Amino acid sequence: MKKYVLTRLLKSVISILLVVMIVMLLLFKMVSRTKIFDQDAGYKKMQGDAKTAYTYTRWEELGYLDYQTMSDMCTNAGSEDTTACLTVGSDEQQRVVDQYAADGYTIQYLESGMPFASRDYTMVELVWNFLTTFIRVDNPWYIQDPNNPDLERKYYLSTTYEGLPAIKCSGCLAETQIYIDGSFPFIHQNVVELNFGNSFPTNQGVPTMTVIMQGQGTPQQADTTFPTGVTQPSSVNLNACKYKMTSTLDHLDTTKFDTNYADCALNYKDPSMASTSLMFGLMSLIIAYLIAIPAGIQMARKKGKLVDKIGIVYINFLIALPSLAFIFLVKQIGNFFGAPDKFPQYGFGDIRSYVLPIIILALLNTASLMTWVRRYMVDQTNADYVKFAKAKGLSQSEIFNRHILKNAIIPIVNGIPSSVVACLSGSVITESIFSIPGMGKMLPDAIKVVNNNMVITLTFIFASLSILAVLVGDLLMTVIDPRIQLTAKGDTR
Repeated sequence: MKKYVLTRLLKSVISILLVVMIVMLLLFKMVSRTKIFDQDAGYKKMQGDAKTAYTYTRWEELGYLDYQTMSDMCTNAGSEDTTACLTVGSDEQQRVVDQYAADGYTIQYLESGMPFASRDYTMVELVWNFLTTFIRVDNPWYIQDPNNPDLERKYYLSTTYEGLPAIKCSGCLAETQIYIDGSFPFIHQNVVELNFGNSFPTNQGVPTMTVIMQGQGTPQQADTTFPTGVTQPSSVNLNACKYKMTSTLDHLDTTKFDTNYADCALNYKDPSMASTSLMFGLMSLIIAYLIAIPAGIQMARKKGKLVDKIGIVYINFLIALPSLAFIFLVKQIGNFFGAPDKFPQYGFGDIRSYVLPIIILALLNTASLMTWVRRYMVDQTNADYVKFAKAKGLSQSEIFNRHILKNAIIPIVNGIPSSVVACLSGSVITESIFSIPGMGKMLPDAIKVVNNNMVITLTFIFASLSILAVLVGDLLMTVIDPRIQLTAKGDTR
């Protein structure tokens, strides 16, 4: 079994990378790179050399190409006369330009006459750049601060600022590496970080994973005691502080912090986009299963009778009615009873904000669940073991509860992990209609504004979770029914 799981994980990694590579090919090679500036208000106001420099700087940051200013070219080419190299039309400048042109760079000129060079990355280079930078493992030798040569480099046991256990580090990027607190998932880490670059043009300069996982709304202040002993209201999360270069420390930093670990994230009043979608999805999924499984069982037990007929009408109604029409129908019914039109009307702190979206998402899931539960159980009623059980004199209730339900529930259990993953991705239509600040519409919005890094991030997350969910579903089947084998007989995997 262990070998089987490892093999599946290896195949999963390969599949995820292939999906990401295909998405990267579509984004970087088949979509015009100029479209990334369509939503950039500042770009539209720029003119001349400033606009050109900004354009190529952004393209380099987003991974399209290698951009070299004349100053960079002089340095990299080892020019011994920097002044001459930066003089327009000089022989030294021409020598450096020719060298770059020979290396495959495209040479262009600013309005001032100053040359610059650029070279588009090949698909192989794009993938290689992604693979070599998207995982960052923190360590005590990560920080190289020339102004702090005596920085101690070590791991040590300590506590968080709330007094809970923590592993901290000196010399790492993040001071607190692993820690415990009272918020889900309770055990947190800053050791391994997935780096997909910064979001652009929306949430400019913010890492995509931060956009997804960071809290929302206004910062939440609380009385905070800083390392220097200063206590004051602050929204700083002291467990998420990173090293700040000595050259950038200011008076406020030194007032609150006794080390360079002064670049801290903030606490926010509202949960992150990912947490919001997961919260709505899980609550609706639980309600859907609580409704659909008992209803499907009763339909199967009373096949052809009134309960079954009513259930079939309900299923056909939900299947036939477009999701958008159903959402607006339930929304109008809810409005009649005073339910809010939009989530922000009352916000996260009011239960009324959750009622309609959760009911809608739950009901939309019940039709397919009821159909499959009924179908699986009806199929099992025709199995030989059921006929044998009847011959032994078992009652219909015993046959359903002890035999049919156990076998019919297996494929339902297999689909639970995938359903949970679907919760995280959110519901595009429902979240859009109710203006819920979740992940539901992040992917289409990112595609619309050509936010490449965000598209790649979400693709990686959704592909990883989906593939993992399939594996977990298979393993759950073996737990429910040990007779199920994931490997062929004689296969030790």
